[in-house]
Amino acid sequence: MRSLWTLLALPLLLSSLVLVAAFGVAAFFLECARRISCRHSIDPSDAFFEDPNSLRKVPCPSIFDQAEKYLSLIIPAFNEEYRLPGAFIETINYLQRRSASDKSFSYEVLIVDDGSSDRTSEVAFDFVRKYKIENVRVLLLGRNHGKGEAIRKGMLHSRGELLLMLDADGATKITDLEKLESQICTLAEKVKELNPGDQSMKLSDIEVAAFGSRARLEKQALTTRKWYRNLLMKSFHLVVLLTVGPGIRDTQTLLTNLTAARKLFTNMRLKRWCFDVELVYLCKHLGILMTEVCVNWLEIPGSKVRLTSIISMLFELVLIRLGYGLGIWKICN
Repeated sequence: MRSLWTLLALPLLLSSLVLVAAFGVAAFFLECARRISCRHSIDPSDAFFEDPNSLRKVPCPSIFDQAEKYLSLIIPAFNEEYRLPGAFIETINYLQRRSASDKSFSYEVLIVDDGSSDRTSEVAFDFVRKYKIENVRVLLLGRNHGKGEAIRKGMLHSRGELLLMLDADGATKITDLEKLESQICTLAEKVKELNPGDQSMKLSDIEVAAFGSRARLEKQALTTRKWYRNLLMKSFHLVVLLTVGPGIRDTQTLLTNLTAARKLFTNMRLKRWCFDVELVYLCKHLGILMTEVCVNWLEIPGSKVRLTSIISMLFELVLIRLGYGLGIWKICN
């Protein structure tokens, strides 16, 4: 009889432990989602750009102000002392050439230093000295928050009618801007055709977003990358598909307009790895038109992605599913 009770008790004990563990994991994820459920507020009154030439402080603008530039380019930078200069020079040269040939093209570059421990901020301020604070600005976050938060802060303090995010390593090229612009204009024209009675509608009035993708380069990557990196890439793409559904396969860069950016970056919550996946999710649920555009992409040495980063990505994807799926994260129009 005792052996019979032992045989029955063991499965019950194991089942109880599994159940307790499952409830514990669920409670942990729900608590994490609850802690970041508050909608972001914008308070530019205590934020300034420093002008190293005049030593004066320039108040940060708000994304809710009227646009003063055609393009705002946001570059998040964390310990990019060595990779930032090459990418920046290539970028600023393109912007200057385009501005010289097209007087309607005005721009600003906003470098967001995400709490770097190296000379990233010094390198960035050298660019401000050379190209003036009207064209290049540096936003210091003080401590490291994550790439997503750096981009969000930059977007919220931008002045452009169009807003572009670009990595500091130069993996994605500024020359692909025109591809993204073309697709955004195509989407906007389709909306105008559906609203022929509203002739006053401008590009900035239509909520659109273009995601730069390296999807067409995936076959090439499979033949040149190590097998475990390919496995991680494929697995991650599958999890992303299950999280936000079909539509956008890759998100190396983003070009959006002022109207859409106001909604996206005041609702965005994730601060580190999967903020771009969350942006796709938000576009779908806010009714923002989006398109995927193939861009050129290079794998630059010095990647900050580690195994722990992959674990963090999966964790954040679960947070997206729980936070929005259970209504813990509210989406404000």
